[in-house]
Amino acid sequence: MSSEEYEFTTDWFSRFAGVWSQLLAREKPARILEIGSYEGRATCFLIESCAADRPIEVHCVDTWSGGVEHDSGAMPLVEGRFDRNVAKAMAKAANAVLFHKHKSLSAPALVKLLSEGSERFDLIYIDGSHQAPDVLTDAVLAFMLLKVGGLLIFDDYLWSMEGQGRQDAYNMPKPAIDAFVNLFQRKLGVLGAPLYQLYTRKTAS
Repeated sequence: MSSEEYEFTTDWFSRFAGVWSQLLAREKPARILEIGSYEGRATCFLIESCAADRPIEVHCVDTWSGGVEHDSGAMPLVEGRFDRNVAKAMAKAANAVLFHKHKSLSAPALVKLLSEGSERFDLIYIDGSHQAPDVLTDAVLAFMLLKVGGLLIFDDYLWSMEGQGRQDAYNMPKPAIDAFVNLFQRKLGVLGAPLYQLYTRKTAS
């Protein structure tokens, strides 16, 4: 993906592109849910990669108001860049992209998707709130929306707001992700944890 085409001011994703390219080539997801989209770098990568040889459906959930670590005053500009970036990715996609933007807190958006009883997702990427209770809520609801055999990917596995030695478990995704994986161990498998992401597969409902 050529970043020059897009309006990105940050890059937290490119270091994972090699791992993602292998996963996407093998899994070929057609229905994708992203929780936490920011400027859309991961979204555009998914559209470019997955729509290259088949139609896809993409759902993005974000408040675009920022988390505790963001400058809320800058978030309207972030949302504008997201909209323009996704439009560019869709315009050059080789196949049709059915795109849904859910401007909402993640929990009500995911509950709404569950209530609609829509077909389950092949891949769900969790990169929303970094606070442990939110991450755990997102994980449980995402699991319910994921097809058996689908991928559930967590970003920022080792992220913490505070510095080394001063970490607050409330402000860390890892305790929530570990709790989820331990509790759901009979229903999912861990594929790996390269760098700061954790990759899992749903094996049973």
